[in-house]
Amino acid sequence: MPGTAPPSPIAPRPLREILAAGERFLAAHGAQEPRAGVEWLAARLYGCGRLDLRLRADEPVPGPLLEAMRRGVRRLAAGEPVQHIVGRWEFHGHPVKTDRRALIPRPETERLVDLVLEDSSLWDLPAPRIVDVGTGTGCIALSLALERPQGRYLATDASADALSLARENAVLNRVDSVRFAECTDLSELLDPGSVDAIVSNPPYIPSAAVDALERSVRDFEPRLALDGGPDGMVVLRDIAEQAAMALADGGRLFLELDAESGQAPKMAVLLRDLGFEAVAAHHDYAGRERFLSARLAAGL
Repeated sequence: MPGTAPPSPIAPRPLREILAAGERFLAAHGAQEPRAGVEWLAARLYGCGRLDLRLRADEPVPGPLLEAMRRGVRRLAAGEPVQHIVGRWEFHGHPVKTDRRALIPRPETERLVDLVLEDSSLWDLPAPRIVDVGTGTGCIALSLALERPQGRYLATDASADALSLARENAVLNRVDSVRFAECTDLSELLDPGSVDAIVSNPPYIPSAAVDALERSVRDFEPRLALDGGPDGMVVLRDIAEQAAMALADGGRLFLELDAESGQAPKMAVLLRDLGFEAVAAHHDYAGRERFLSARLAAGL
């Protein structure tokens, strides 16, 4: 109609309203930890920490950022892990690129790295030879190399895709002291008695339980990195047997395993049968037996 003023543009909404709306949408779609999810998305887009979002709570969200937030929230609602959406996660204080090629690093596994770092007998050696079996993103080997650059590191995986991601993370963290190799059997790469320590977070979930995992894990992370066979211990047993050959006398073995299905006592028996001593279970942050360490006895 002539003389009618054009409609006023809709004022941008403040960040706190966008976060609240995203949280409600995710909760309605059954997403895990909806508030944390939208905050991680926003923090990535703003290039800040989650706590810093409080300082921006009343700032209007620019249109491009709002659209990016909406896309991310829809992906979260479909079950995609937030780590894949933001594309990078932190592990042991270091950035790790994450996508479908490998298992997302979990905070529990930081304790596995700590167990290796705390073993003074290993670090008394001038240049300990350390193998990370099933390296995935490379987070364990790279964290060790960053903390203890005197080590000589080999990271192996059965997946060429995972190794490509691990190499990208080595570049991201400016680490050139880790060798990577596609491998399912350490005897293919290592002479007997040639290694000082082996560390592994292998697939350990029983096959029947994999399909019952939440969809962000089941549908978006590689089954090869999750499925440990009928009892979850097939790969664990293989690694233990290979370690008994590859480790030097007194060499150390560090394993992560399933805290839910009582694997620690069973694996401890196997390790002793293979000639390991000082077999010890270690708890995760929830007080569950999730890790084993052991030393190969001398003179076998």
